[in-house]
Amino acid sequence: MSQPNTACQTQPWSARARAIAAAMIMGASALWLGAPAHAEEAPTQTEGAAPSPHEAEIAQAVRAVEAAQIKGPSDITLRDQAVLKLPAGYVWVPEPAAGQLMRALGNHPGERELGLVFPDGDEGGWMVVAQYEPSGYIEDDDAQHWEVDKMLEQSKEGTEEANADRRQRGFPELEVLGWVQQPTYTSASHQLVWSMSVRHKGAPADAEASINYNTYALGREGYISLNLITGLSQIGQEKRHAQVLLDALHFDEGKRYADFNSSTDKVAEYGLAALVGGLAAKKLGLFAVAAAFLAKFAKVGILAGAGTFAGLRKYFKKKPSA
Repeated sequence: MSQPNTACQTQPWSARARAIAAAMIMGASALWLGAPAHAEEAPTQTEGAAPSPHEAEIAQAVRAVEAAQIKGPSDITLRDQAVLKLPAGYVWVPEPAAGQLMRALGNHPGERELGLVFPDGDEGGWMVVAQYEPSGYIEDDDAQHWEVDKMLEQSKEGTEEANADRRQRGFPELEVLGWVQQPTYTSASHQLVWSMSVRHKGAPADAEASINYNTYALGREGYISLNLITGLSQIGQEKRHAQVLLDALHFDEGKRYADFNSSTDKVAEYGLAALVGGLAAKKLGLFAVAAAFLAKFAKVGILAGAGTFAGLRKYFKKKPSA
C-alpha cells in the first residue's frame, strides 16, 4: 500500500476531481447497461428511492476516495521502490481506495496498482493511473532501433485480440487510430513516453478519441508507469501534467536503474519495445472505459450549468445511506 512519508491532514476532495470520478462511473454504468452514453443522459438516483447495488457501490467508492485522498505538496511512498514528490495542485488517491474506484469503473485492478492522481482545482479533465511492474531490469538497447510503424501495427493486432475478451464482458470493441506521440526514450533519465489515440469501433468520425498518454520510469527491479487518461482535444494542454509527475518520481537509492548488478539482478524477458507493443494492448483495454467517458465529460467541461454535473451534484447531495 502506498503511504505518504510526511504527515498530511486530508481535506475535502476538490469538486472538480469528485465530478470527474463520478462522471466516469456514471458513464461506465451506461456501458454496462448497453445504453448509449451521452453527457446529458447520465443516470441519477431518484429522490427518496432506495439505492441500487450499483449506486451503493458508487457512493461507497467516492466515500473511500474522499477519506483517503492526499493533497500535494506531499511525499508519497511507492512501496519499497520510489517516492513521488507530489506537487501542489495535485491529489493522490492511494490503494485500496484507488482500486475500489477503478472497480466501480469496470476495471479489474490487481497487485500492480499504486494509486490515482487527480487535479486539485477547477481546471482540467484528466486522471493518472500509477502502477509498478516488477519485471526485472529492462535493457534499453532496442530504443536505438525502433520501427515505429511496426510497433503501431503490433498494437493494433494486440487490440484486436483483446476485443474478443471485451465482447465477452459486454464492453464495446476498440480500434487504435494512430500515434499521438511516437515512442520517445530519454536514456539519461531512463524515461519512456508514448501515446496512441483510441476510440470505440463504429463511433462517428468526429467522435472524441480517448487518449492513454503513457509515461514510464525504469528502475533496477522493474518500472513505474504513470498513464494519463484524457481526450484527444485536451492532450495538448494536459500532457504537461504527465511530465510533471514523471519528473517528480524518484527511485530510492539502491533501486535506481544505475544500481543494476549484472551478476545478481533479474533481467526482464522483454525490452522497451514490448512496453509499446504487445503489453500496450492490455493497458488500452484496461483503461478504455475510464478513458472514453473521461474524454466525453471533459469535453463538456463538467461545468456547474451542464445537465450532467447538475445531476451529479444532486446525486452526491442526497442524504447518505446508513
